[in-house]
Amino acid sequence: MLVLGIDTSCDETAAALLLDGRDILSSVVASQAIHAEFGGVVPEHASRAHIRLIAPIVEKAIEDAGKEASDLEAVAVTSRPGLVGCLLVGASYAKALAYSLGIPLVGVDHIEAHVFAARLERPEMRLPAICLVASGGHTELILVKDWGRYTTLGRTRDDASGEAFDKVGKLLGLDYPAGPAIEKLARGGNPKAFDFPRAMMQRGNFDFSFSGLKTAVRYAVEDRGGRPEGQEFTDFLASFQEAVVDALVTKTMWAAAEAGVPTVALGGGVAANTHLRERLTEAAERAGLDVVIPARSLCTDNGAVVAAVGQALLDRGITSGLDLDVSASREDARAGREGTA
Repeated sequence: MLVLGIDTSCDETAAALLLDGRDILSSVVASQAIHAEFGGVVPEHASRAHIRLIAPIVEKAIEDAGKEASDLEAVAVTSRPGLVGCLLVGASYAKALAYSLGIPLVGVDHIEAHVFAARLERPEMRLPAICLVASGGHTELILVKDWGRYTTLGRTRDDASGEAFDKVGKLLGLDYPAGPAIEKLARGGNPKAFDFPRAMMQRGNFDFSFSGLKTAVRYAVEDRGGRPEGQEFTDFLASFQEAVVDALVTKTMWAAAEAGVPTVALGGGVAANTHLRERLTEAAERAGLDVVIPARSLCTDNGAVVAAVGQALLDRGITSGLDLDVSASREDARAGREGTA
C-alpha cells in the first residue's frame, strides 16, 4: 500500500510517501525561518506559512517518489497534538485530497508518530520497549507494549526538554531554534563546570521538570552580570546540556529497569542531539539492552513517521471520516475514527 503522510503540527510543513509501511520513497520538509525573528513559533505566522506551502510540498513528495496522485492508496495526517491552526491546514488538505481520490483518510497522533520513528529505523526491534519522546513541545516516557498499545509512564510537568533549550538559548542571545546552536557551542566544554539542578530525581518517578533548570541558568547569568564569554561560555552550555541529557537518560534507564524491557528507543526533535544519542547508547549498552536511535531525519517532524502510523492503523481497520477533528491536546484521541482501537 502506498500511503501519503502529512504533518503540519508546528512550524514544519512535511509530506512523505511510504510503501508497505517500511519503504520511504520520498520525504520533503519545509522549515519556517520566519520564527527566528521572534525567538519562538508564532502560531498565526505558522498557519499562514502552511497554507502557502502544503500543496507544493505534497506535490514535490509525490514527484520525488516518481508517482502520481492517482497512485496514492491512503492519506495519513497529524490531527493531534499541536497548534490547532496549523493542524487544521494539514487536516483540511488531507480531507480534500482523500475525498477527491476516493481513498481512506487516517488521523494520526503526533506522539505516536515519534514513537514509530524507531520502528522505521529498525522494523525488527524487540518489544516491549521504553521509548523516550523528547521534543520542543513534549517530553514523555512511553512503555511500548506493542505497536498501538502504549502506557505513558511519565511526562514533563512544565517545560519540555526542547523548550528548555530554546528558552535558555533566547536568554543567552542565541538564534531560534537554539538546540542545534547549543550543541555546537558546547563541544569541548566541561559538563561539570557548573552545577545545574536535575529536578524530580527520585527513583520510580518518571516525570520531568525543566523550569527550575531554566531559572538556575538565568540566576547564574544575573550573578555574573551577563552571559559568560570564551571557554567559560562553552563550559556553561556544556553543563546546561548535560543537566538536560542526564535527567532524560537516567529516567529512561530507570523506566527500562522497572519495566524489565529488552529495548530502549528515542524519538522527537531533541533525539537529534548528539550528546543525548551517545549517552543513551552508552547507558543501554552497560545495562545489556538493545538501543534504537533513529536517523536524525526521522526524529524531527516529518511525514514518513505519520504515514507509518497511518499504515499500522489501516492494517487494523481503523480509518477516519471527513468529520476528523484536530486538537491541541491528546484528549479525545479517537474522535473521528471508525473501527476498533
